[in-house]
Amino acid sequence: MVTFELYRRSTIGTCLTETLDDLVSSGAVSPELAIQVLVQFDKSMTDALETQVKSKVAVKGHLHTYRFCDNVWTFILTDATFKSEEISEALSKVKIVACDSKLLQPQT
Repeated sequence: MVTFELYRRSTIGTCLTETLDDLVSSGAVSPELAIQVLVQFDKSMTDALETQVKSKVAVKGHLHTYRFCDNVWTFILTDATFKSEEISEALSKVKIVACDSKLLQPQT
């Protein structure tokens, strides 16, 4: 399975990385094991989002900046509103990073 390392920059990914850094620094785990944990995290996040998340969200806002580089779209929105069936949330600024899911599938 091919994965992206995008989720490492999420809150949970950052916390995991910091914790692993502390464990490596203290000698509790090896650097190799820490890397294996991060690779498994990438796989687990990709799988969970692909198979377990069924919610849909509508996004509205002012498109401040967009960029396409190496098959990755980055959008910066200002005054954005996210709406689902249950909730509506307004944010002053949000960054969305999107990759083509076809890149995750093995090449045949």
